[in-house]
Amino acid sequence: MSTVVPTDERIGLKHGAGGRAMRRLIEESFHKAFTFEPEIPAGVIGLSAMDDGAAVRVGDRWLVMTTDSHVIQPPFFPGGDIGRLSVCGTVNDLAMMGVTEVLGLTCSVILEEGFPRKDLDQILASMRQACEEAHARILTGDTKVMGKGEIDGIVINTTGIGLTPFIVRDNTLSVGDRIIVTGTIGDHGMAVMATRHGLALDAPLLSDVAPLNGLVRAALKRDPRVITAMKDPTRGGVASALHEMAAKSRVGIVIDEKALPVRPETRGVSELVGVDPLLIANEGKAVIGVKAAFAEEVLRALRAHPLGREAAIIGTCTDERPGMVVLDTAFGRRLIAEPEGEPLPRIC
Repeated sequence: MSTVVPTDERIGLKHGAGGRAMRRLIEESFHKAFTFEPEIPAGVIGLSAMDDGAAVRVGDRWLVMTTDSHVIQPPFFPGGDIGRLSVCGTVNDLAMMGVTEVLGLTCSVILEEGFPRKDLDQILASMRQACEEAHARILTGDTKVMGKGEIDGIVINTTGIGLTPFIVRDNTLSVGDRIIVTGTIGDHGMAVMATRHGLALDAPLLSDVAPLNGLVRAALKRDPRVITAMKDPTRGGVASALHEMAAKSRVGIVIDEKALPVRPETRGVSELVGVDPLLIANEGKAVIGVKAAFAEEVLRALRAHPLGREAAIIGTCTDERPGMVVLDTAFGRRLIAEPEGEPLPRIC
């Protein structure tokens, strides 16, 4: 009798890459495993929402919690490292649900035997710097060491909690809402790709990894209710984030290709390797849905912040093709396919 497990029954790198494959895995395995009866009571947003975090109503505020594990290769890249990434990733997931003041973070580190102590110290220094930028603190954690070859260098998990009076979801876009991206897209993924493959570039690429809670605070300042949805376009890039937001909100999204902010050096590398910047991970950008009447005002607030100077209105929500994302080019319109997974695995 054959003991070979069919390919579709094995976990692949695509299952952790932020696209359709990962979402199916979560829905079919993790969601199924952690669905309890009775249903989650009112005032709790849990796993079934598949949002950037979970939330529990506490009095007149929401307690939001999120967790993330980081396995990027290489652990050091232009513009950051796995330590900075681990803090910013968790701070940003909290921010996408409206939390701009972080109560605290946890940090768990798994090290491979033989990992250089100087590299660990550099990573921890980066984490501290990112915490200072986000006005956050690591309160507790855990450390483990695995044998040589049992893991690849270092894995970091961070969990964050915070309170907010007004929660933002990723499923509440409405027809007519405008879509804003807070800066140039594809920078993180292309910087890591260029480093990983030793590409010799005339202009160096830098990751955009940064804590976004201050930028989000600027967007929410006037009135949080004008922000209809938020998501950080990490694994799977802007395309994956927009597909998820459109499907959950049951709207179509039309993107203006000319409005997409892309750095020339990022576009150059993307053309060289044949990967659309819309599909590439970002670690310091947000995709924000805004009521149409307030889109320009929110855009001005974002551009006044150092991390939002290149923010742009890139699209509109429509009642056509619910759940679909359409790219409006100079030559017509075409559907943007939802990526099966991130074209570059182990990106964050």
